[in-house]
Amino acid sequence: MHQVTFSDQALKELNRLDKLEQLTVVEPLGNLKATDLAHPREPLGHFHRAGRSYYRLRSSNYRFYFTLNDGSLHVHYLLHKNTLEDFLLRNHLPVSEQQLIEQNSKFWKYLESLTK
Repeated sequence: MHQVTFSDQALKELNRLDKLEQLTVVEPLGNLKATDLAHPREPLGHFHRAGRSYYRLRSSNYRFYFTLNDGSLHVHYLLHKNTLEDFLLRNHLPVSEQQLIEQNSKFWKYLESLTK
């Protein structure tokens, strides 16, 4: 069992959930073993970004993105599986790219066209 810390973003997202859902979402994170981290397989993934080694853990409708630091886990992001932020992070796009997309009027016109 590892010590787990959360970024401000992850805590804010976690606090939006009711207490029972929080326990359900966090449970797989608390059950991770060193062997799981050494040889990740679904629902745990591993990737490198900007010189850092990140893990992704799917839990219910959420994904934890965390790093391993001296035996403790630090959750950088907790994202719902169907959000643009999660898509951008999984596809190696910088989060600031989201802001550029949102500012482009063609992006909004495209989204509106999908509802027609």
